[in-house]
Amino acid sequence: MPNSGAEGNSGSATGSAVGSATGSAAGSGREGKTLYACGLDAAVDVVGGKWKPMILWALFASTTLRFGELRRNITGISEKVLIQQLRELESDGIVHREVYREVPPKVEYSLTPLGLSLNEALIPLGVWGDDHMQQLVANRECKKEGKAA
Repeated sequence: MPNSGAEGNSGSATGSAVGSATGSAAGSGREGKTLYACGLDAAVDVVGGKWKPMILWALFASTTLRFGELRRNITGISEKVLIQQLRELESDGIVHREVYREVPPKVEYSLTPLGLSLNEALIPLGVWGDDHMQQLVANRECKKEGKAA
């Protein structure tokens, strides 16, 4: 992982990802952000929220999807939210939107090389979720019942 510009960090992947708040990469503009504190801040800004990782996962699994296909692959997402999230991912250079001049109009979405590299970083997170899903559900059920897991 590239160094975020943090002074005095060890140069380790963890040090670079969560180094001091002196990073200088430009922010996404969604929150008026002009600087990232560290690499982790930049990554979370791009992939943050409930739906973006699911969009990335669906595009990774299918390579190229039309809007309707993408919406059907992501249970529970509204059309409005999907449009907004796709625009943000496209603005960040994560998703490519290909418009075909046809009747009816055809638009396809795919991951850019930057999006593919981001998805590679999400794979271990997905594995962690698979490995711990049952325990997480059990913990939440115990919490609802007022018991310790």
